Amino acid sequence: MITDRTRLAYVTAVAVGAGTAVFFFWWWWNRRTKYRPPSKWRKVGELSDLVVYPVKSLGAIRCTSMECTRLGLKSGWLRDRTLMVINLDGNFVTGRQYPKMVQVSPSISGSVLTLRAPGMLSVSVDLSRSRGKGFRAAIWGQAVPACDCGEEAARWLSRFILQEDAGLRLVHYPLERPTREVSTTNKVFPLTEADDTGAYPDATSYNLINEASVTDLNTRLEEPVTPAIFRPNFVVKGATALEEDNWDWVKIGDVIFRNVKPCTRCIFTTVDPETGTKHPKAEPLKTLKGYRQITDPEIRRFNGESPVMGIHLGLKGSNGTVRLGDPVYVGIPKPEEKPVTSPP
Repeated sequence: MITDRTRLAYVTAVAVGAGTAVFFFWWWWNRRTKYRPPSKWRKVGELSDLVVYPVKSLGAIRCTSMECTRLGLKSGWLRDRTLMVINLDGNFVTGRQYPKMVQVSPSISGSVLTLRAPGMLSVSVDLSRSRGKGFRAAIWGQAVPACDCGEEAARWLSRFILQEDAGLRLVHYPLERPTREVSTTNKVFPLTEADDTGAYPDATSYNLINEASVTDLNTRLEEPVTPAIFRPNFVVKGATALEEDNWDWVKIGDVIFRNVKPCTRCIFTTVDPETGTKHPKAEPLKTLKGYRQITDPEIRRFNGESPVMGIHLGLKGSNGTVRLGDPVYVGIPKPEEKPVTSPP
């Protein structure tokens, strides 16, 4: 005979099981709809520039086509921000502290990285030989895997940047996948994921700038700037000014991305990418702060008064190749759907 206690335990177990099933169905459906690309797209422009920064904070390399991977743009050994400069404590250093870093011009032939800078003989490093014993460096306090690129590159960078024989090292990312968690300041944006953090970028593997938004900014400046000052990977022409704030799904050619957060801007935007000098009036950052602030109080708790310009993207489909001139599309949401990004 089934006792009342046994019957109660049975009913409780069934209820808990049913509740668990409902929860997991809700979780599965939420993720399925959250990450399902749209079936309809509208063209907003085309890709007018495609840029790679092999070494974080150093000069750019412009390309005509690149493969998009989970770790970022790639063409053989040329990859976006898979190298960076660190100090002897293992912390990353950037053009925020040392503006002249942007004057270092990188190039890659096969697996050999060559660095050039004004007044310096060039230095070359074979990246295929820099995968020795690994260690941990740090970006904004987050540990990242690194392999040292040797004494010659370290001495060269120290002499150009610090005017010293030592003090800096060049390191190389040894893995094929991101390893960082989303930083505390970025967790406030609901679409940010660890899978999008890349090798050594500040936030995500991809950054996009709209030419029209820069043109709009220039109407407010005494001295115009170019998209290069924002160090984007993708530059889009043909879209209207600032409409990228409200894009959700983005497709470049056949490669699908998602707008995971607006790009907050810092003092690095005041560094001229050609001369490596800071603007005496802190432009365009000062002007951006006047009209491009995030107004959401919850987000401002984490991002303060940093203005926004451009968007961070996460690769949400399979790897694919993008090319200059590719059409750029944004997803058309269904009537009942609303973009879940957080506009300023």
